[in-house]
Amino acid sequence: MYFDSHAHLCDEKFDSDREAVIARMRDAGVTGMMEVGCDRASSLSAVRLAERYGWCWAAVGTHPDSAPEVTPALLEEYRALCQNPRVRAIGEIGLDYHYPDNPPREIQQAAFRRQMALAQELGMPVIVHDRDAHGDCLEIVSEFPQVRGVFHCFSGSLETAQELVRRGWYIGFTGVVTFKNARKAVEVAEWTPLSRILIETDCPYMAPEPHRGQRNDPSLVPLMAKKIAELKGIEEEQVAKATWENARKLYRLP
Repeated sequence: MYFDSHAHLCDEKFDSDREAVIARMRDAGVTGMMEVGCDRASSLSAVRLAERYGWCWAAVGTHPDSAPEVTPALLEEYRALCQNPRVRAIGEIGLDYHYPDNPPREIQQAAFRRQMALAQELGMPVIVHDRDAHGDCLEIVSEFPQVRGVFHCFSGSLETAQELVRRGWYIGFTGVVTFKNARKAVEVAEWTPLSRILIETDCPYMAPEPHRGQRNDPSLVPLMAKKIAELKGIEEEQVAKATWENARKLYRLP
């Protein structure tokens, strides 16, 4: 059995065949999934999906692309949503410095800090988006030593991964780890202890080989487990079981 620790199945790209995708996912042995919000609307959708399916859980939060929307009123909405037992994390939150037209860095950082503070207040784990902002992300999470979580779709250095693992964080691997030119992701996956690895699709994005460039979906998460098993010289089933257990621990699933 596999756990997709980061999915966006509520994305409009699945509107035409969501039920068929779910059936295919279940046939592939994917028995658990975290549906992750990126803003108010997608967070509400994530909660509704998690309420509908017992194998699905929800994370609520605002992506750095929408950082200006993180107001006190929105944080109150997230605080209320977190009382729902189907909500198990704050996310995805973080920093994205990749595009020059993204919100200014100081606005992203303020939104990140506010949502980290909410997670600390509620005692919840976080799902961190870090793109070309490794130093600032590490600095901000350091300000909240009681908070743990996962750096999803990890793209940082081995040294950053080692520091996160030392602090008790998890590292999330997408289909990128299967790409032929993914030297950094492979290096990090080879080093990261199995007890600190999560596998994810980040669907509809980041489809693994041999589906690169296509729409991703949760039925493909076993391909990440297969690749990590190859890198570590162990059985795929061992990776599947360990990463499911890691998700259960991080998200405190029953």
